Amino acid sequence: MIGIDTAYCSDKYQYTMGKSFFENDMHHKIAVFNLFFRSAPDKNNWAVVCGVREVLQMIQGLGSHDEAFFEEFLPGEEFTEYRKFLSAMKFTGNVYAMKEGEIAFPQEPIITIEAPLIEAQVLETPMLCIMNHQMAVATKASRVTRSTEKPVSEFGSRRAHGPWAAIYGGKAAFIGGCVNSSNILTANMFGFQSSGTMAHSYTTSFGSTLQGEYKAFDSYIKTHKGEGLILLIDTFDTLKAGLPNAIRAFKANGIDDNYTPSYGIRLDSGDLAYLSVKCREKLDEAGLKQCKIFATNSLDEYIIPELERQGAAIDAYGVGDAIATSKHNPCFGNVYKLVQIDETPVLKRSEDKVKLINPGFQITYRIIRNGSFLADVTCLRGDKCEQTILSKETLTIRAQFDETKVSKYDKGSYEYKALQQMVMKNGEVIVEDSSIFEKRDYYKANLLGLNPTQRRLINPHYYKVDVSDDLYDLKMRILNEIVREIEETEKTNY
Repeated sequence: MIGIDTAYCSDKYQYTMGKSFFENDMHHKIAVFNLFFRSAPDKNNWAVVCGVREVLQMIQGLGSHDEAFFEEFLPGEEFTEYRKFLSAMKFTGNVYAMKEGEIAFPQEPIITIEAPLIEAQVLETPMLCIMNHQMAVATKASRVTRSTEKPVSEFGSRRAHGPWAAIYGGKAAFIGGCVNSSNILTANMFGFQSSGTMAHSYTTSFGSTLQGEYKAFDSYIKTHKGEGLILLIDTFDTLKAGLPNAIRAFKANGIDDNYTPSYGIRLDSGDLAYLSVKCREKLDEAGLKQCKIFATNSLDEYIIPELERQGAAIDAYGVGDAIATSKHNPCFGNVYKLVQIDETPVLKRSEDKVKLINPGFQITYRIIRNGSFLADVTCLRGDKCEQTILSKETLTIRAQFDETKVSKYDKGSYEYKALQQMVMKNGEVIVEDSSIFEKRDYYKANLLGLNPTQRRLINPHYYKVDVSDDLYDLKMRILNEIVREIEETEKTNY
C-alpha cells in the first residue's frame, strides 16, 4: 500500500474493546465476522465486488509496530501487557471472500473472517474503509458503462477524496467496465495504459488568439505523432475556431483516415449533442471520417443515454467525478458484523428490520442454468440446503419474507458456484492474485449471467436472493429466545 500501513487505519474503539476481550481471556475465542451490504446504491439490487486484494495486503500488515506505537493511544501501566500482546499480534486466521469482479447482492457475505476474536475485531475499520470505497466506485463505473455501448474512460482523479482514493478508484473503475484511467500511478501499478488528451491551459499557453490555438494543435501533433491524438477544441469557440483549427492542423501534419493510431477531437462544454453532430458533419466534409469525437463535462449514466437519445455523434466518453466519487451515492453501505463466537451463532437485533443480520458461519451458492443466473441462496456451512446443492438434487427455495413465493430447481437441471472461496489460511494468502484484465473480464462475464431486465439502470427486475431453511430457522430461534427473555424481564420488573 502507498505510504501508510493500512492495518492500523482504525478506530480506537476496536482496541479499547480488545482490552476487555484480553483481560477477560476472550481473545482466544474464535470469531466469525461477515462483511456485507444491506442495500445497493441507486435503487439497484446488486453491486460489484472490489478491494479484496487490498484487504489481504492490509491484513498482512498486522503486527508491524512495536509497543511504542500502541503507547501513543493506549498509554499508562494498565495497558502494558495488552500493548505487548498487540505488538506481537499477527493475523493467524482464515479469510473467505468473493472474487473481485463478482456481482454481489444484499446480505450475502462478501468477506468472512474466521479468527481469534481480537484479530478479527481490529480489522473492521480498515476493511470497511477499503471495501466501501472501491465497491462504491466499481458499482458506479458499472452503471455508467452499462448506460452506453461506447467506451468510457475514468478521468476523476482531481475530484477524488485524496491520492489513495484516486489511485484505487481508478482500479475499481477499470474492473467496473471502464476502458482505462487517466491516473498514471493506477495504470503503472495494475499494468494497463493510462489515457490523456490536453487541457485548456495547453492551448492558452500559446496565447489567447485563434492563431495561438492553431499553433497549440500543430505543436501537439508534431510532438505526439505516432500516438493517439485528441485535440481539445472548445477553448474559444468550438465550431468557429477550434474545429477549423483542428482540421487545418491535422491536414498540415498529414493526419487523415490512414493514420494508424486513433485521432480525434474532444468536446468539454456546451450542447454536446448539437456540437457533436455539427462537428461530425464538418469532419466528414473534410474527409476526416475516422476522426473520433470524445466528450467530457460532468457526464454520468443519466446524461449519456440522453445524449444518445438526442442523436449525439459521440464515439467515446470521459467521466470524472460521477465515477471517482460515486457522486450520487458516495457512501457505500458495507457493514461488518459478528455472526458466530466459538461454535455459537449470534446476531444483532434492531428496531429497524433491515438491520437484522443472519447468524452463523455462512456460504452463498449461485444457481446457474445454461450460463444464466437463476438465484442465490446463502446457507449455513454443512446444512441440508448446501448438501442438496452440492449433490445437485432437487432444490426448493422459499422467500424468507413471503412463503407463497417458491422456486423449484429439479435434480440435475442446474449448475452452481460457491461465491466465497478461502483466500487466506492460518494467516497466509493461498491464492494468486489475477490481473486487472482478468478481474474486469470476470465482471463482464458475470454481468452476462444476469438477464437484460436485471441489468437495466432504471427499475431493474429483482434477482432472487434467499437463505436456506436451516439458516432461517436458526435466526428465528435466536430471535424468539431474545423476545421471550425480554417479555420475562418485563414481567419481573412489573
